[in-house]
Amino acid sequence: MIIVGLTGSIAMGKTETARMFKRLDVPVYSADDAVHELYAANGAAVKPIGNLFADVIVNGAVSREKLSLKILENPAIIGDIERIIHPLVRHKQNEFIKNSKQNGEALIVLDIPLLFETGGNELVDKVLVVSAPAEIQARRALARPGMTGEKLELILSRQMPDEEKRAKADYIVETDKGLEHAFAQVRELVDELREKN
Repeated sequence: MIIVGLTGSIAMGKTETARMFKRLDVPVYSADDAVHELYAANGAAVKPIGNLFADVIVNGAVSREKLSLKILENPAIIGDIERIIHPLVRHKQNEFIKNSKQNGEALIVLDIPLLFETGGNELVDKVLVVSAPAEIQARRALARPGMTGEKLELILSRQMPDEEKRAKADYIVETDKGLEHAFAQVRELVDELREKN
C-alpha cells in the first residue's frame, strides 16, 4: 500500500485537493476532520482541554472560536494544546491506516496540514504539497470567517514556509490555475502511483 502525505500551508487548497482524491476513489484521512471530531461534544479532547481552559467548553464541546481567541492572547499555550491533540489525532490516523491495509487498499492519502512540522513525513511514502502564490494564499485566507491579519500571521509563523515545503515535496499541485488544472494533476498522480503498485 502506498501512503501519500498531502500537505500545504493555510489556504493553499488542501481540502479541495483531498476531495479530488476522493472523487478518484482514493481513501483520504483528514487530520482537520479528526480534530473536529475530538472537539465535538463527547469528543476525546473535550475533557483534557476543559481541564486546562474551562471557559472554552460550550455545550459540552470545545469552542474553536474561544480557543482561537485564547491562543491569540497567549500563543505560548499552543504547545499545551498540541500535547493533548497530536497523540489523539495520531491514534485516529493509525486506525485509518490499519483499516485501509485490512481492506486491501493500494493507495491512500493522509491529509495533514503540519506534515513536516510534526514529523509525519517519516510515515509516508510520497509527499504531495499543494501550493499557490503568496498573494492568492493571503486573499483566500482573509476571506475566511473570523480570519484577521494578526491571526493569519500567527498561523503562518508556525508553518514551514511554502518554498521549503515545495523543495521537500515529491509532487506539487498548483492550485491557482483553476480546479480542472488541479484535478488533471491529481488524476495523473493517482494513475502513476496505481500503476507502480
